[in-house]
Amino acid sequence: MPDKSDLLQGTLDLLILKVVAQGPLHGYGIAQKILLKSKETLQVQQGSLYPALHRLQRKGLLKSEWKESGNGPMAKLYSLTAAGRKQLQDEMAQWQRYTGAIALVLES
Repeated sequence: MPDKSDLLQGTLDLLILKVVAQGPLHGYGIAQKILLKSKETLQVQQGSLYPALHRLQRKGLLKSEWKESGNGPMAKLYSLTAAGRKQLQDEMAQWQRYTGAIALVLES
């Protein structure tokens, strides 16, 4: 099994925005989707996830609403705002530039 990696704050924000762009999810679902999509390499702890969700909400990039979950208590679902979609596009472009520059250095 691969080692679990700690995520830098900006990277975590980007991953959350990307996952939530695919549809509304609750916090646990966001963490699970990141874990599964990363082939169990990126494990997001609750102590990092929920402060990031609240920070993104305060910035107006996410909104939340309580909804019935089919099998238990109400769940707080997070979804992207229009500003969140724009931020996601900007951050993905910046990430591509950044990783491309690192690749250039590593190749030399």
